[in-house]
Amino acid sequence: MDGLVYRGVKASLELAKLDRPKIRDGEVLMTMQAAALNHRDVWIAKGLYPNLREGIVLGSDGVGTADGGVYIINPNQEWGLQEAYSGPGYTILGMPNHGTFATYLAVPRHRIVEKPSHISTEEAAALPLAGLTAYRALFKKCQLSANEKVLITGIGGGVALFACQFALAKGAQVWVTSGSAQKIDQAKLLGASGGAIYKETDWDRDLKKNIGGFDVIIDGAAGPGFAKLISLARPGARIALYGGTAGEIKQVSPQKIFWKQLQILGSTMGSDKDFSEMVAFVSEYKIRPVIDATFTLSSWQSAFERMDRSEQFGKIVLTLD
Repeated sequence: MDGLVYRGVKASLELAKLDRPKIRDGEVLMTMQAAALNHRDVWIAKGLYPNLREGIVLGSDGVGTADGGVYIINPNQEWGLQEAYSGPGYTILGMPNHGTFATYLAVPRHRIVEKPSHISTEEAAALPLAGLTAYRALFKKCQLSANEKVLITGIGGGVALFACQFALAKGAQVWVTSGSAQKIDQAKLLGASGGAIYKETDWDRDLKKNIGGFDVIIDGAAGPGFAKLISLARPGARIALYGGTAGEIKQVSPQKIFWKQLQILGSTMGSDKDFSEMVAFVSEYKIRPVIDATFTLSSWQSAFERMDRSEQFGKIVLTLD
């Protein structure tokens, strides 16, 4: 079989011929149809991820066939007993254990969920990691309600787009930020009310003046711009932070946090219960994941380069069959 393998910091990745996985008790052999990239895969390829192991097939998101059905793979491994947080043994499919960028994958039977009938295999492959992260941040952490005003930063990325789609499905009003006016316009086509270009100096003041503030803010960047999110938060607002691509948070006024009774909530991935609820939510509201581009497994380099340039609006998918 073919698999995209991590060969080390200097060697990076290799599309290699591998032995087909052997099935153990309780497992099924998935014939993979499609898989999707995450920034995690790019960071692993660059050696910028903890606990790297050479010889591992990458990929956290995937969909395939087994026993006559089509299934999405839950990328969680050993979440633990607590719903509130993951346990010390928690890992994500694709490092340190073999992932979805291969033609076959052995998966415990209890880690697969039937694909919603209204979405394609490529759309299903795009769903797991980003959809789970967005669902937990919005509904388990921020307890989003209908008609609340939501701000989602960095629209175009997978988590941000799912957060936008999920919030709109729930009946919330959504605004977005991006470094690209085109991506804001694309978000409007999905139903967002508007947005701001975060590269502009006073983007937050314009939003504050026109909108008045937000009940829920979903952020994956942190960094210097986080202080502006504190200012944009309404009294009693909830801010979910699921990433830190812009670096450390500095120059935040604690007075604004405690006087406005804000909640700043760390969130990453989600429990198995969250995953099942997320897939059910997608089915109920007929949500279709946004696909930016599709590549074959043999064209993996082009896919990785596109993600590394942050050009995408939606998920980048590899076809495997």
